Amino acid sequence: MTKEEFFLYCFEEYGVAPDYPFTGKKDRDTAIFRHSHNKKWFALTMDIPKSKLGIESNEVATVVNMKYSEDMLTAFGRPKGVYPAYHMNKQHWVSVLLDTADEELVKLILEESYSLTK
Repeated sequence: MTKEEFFLYCFEEYGVAPDYPFTGKKDRDTAIFRHSHNKKWFALTMDIPKSKLGIESNEVATVVNMKYSEDMLTAFGRPKGVYPAYHMNKQHWVSVLLDTADEELVKLILEESYSLTK
């Protein structure tokens, strides 16, 4: 899944467009998706070097940080493309590499994150 496909899916499925709260710091690569009613984040996209996830590569990739329940973690473990969250609470959030993770898995975790942050 590409970043553009992820953005489109969030808009079509949840009616949410990306928000760029960090633009004052010249950052248009980091976008958040939040609930319209409570403004809580359910997804954060950013471009980071894969090395930040413990991968031996300085290639820059798009990750999506999403909330992930412990029940889901117990049931699925850490599937391909899913890592402890970069720059967030690693107990409750994961970073998902969009170019590596299965598209249906991305959608499943996104739905979980959306529900957990209501």
